[in-house]
Amino acid sequence: VQLAESGGGLVQAGDSLRLSCAASGGTFRSYRMGWFRQAPGKEREFVGGELWPDGTFYGDFVKDRFIISRDNAKNTVYLQMSRLKPEDTAIYYCAARLGGMPNRVDAYSDWGQGTQVTVSS
Repeated sequence: VQLAESGGGLVQAGDSLRLSCAASGGTFRSYRMGWFRQAPGKEREFVGGELWPDGTFYGDFVKDRFIISRDNAKNTVYLQMSRLKPEDTAIYYCAARLGGMPNRVDAYSDWGQGTQVTVSS
């Protein structure tokens, strides 16, 4: 499945932002989606992911600030981010998996190119 993120940008601390990830070329309903991020000089970090049969699981740093949702009719998954902090600055990636744990990079078979999120203080 091909993935394309959008919605990144420059925001101020405390603002909200919604990222989108559009999927094509596969059976979207079969996949569970995840979001990761990578800041300069740091490893890719798990943000959140979908579970089977439903539900979501988030990284510890999220602390109820981010929400993942999907629209199967649009083959799109979203990452709604609120109360953004400067430390949330990173490239955000969506990814698709057919099995495995949601927080493991190696569980995901397909990745988007990423979208930059920059949070100013």
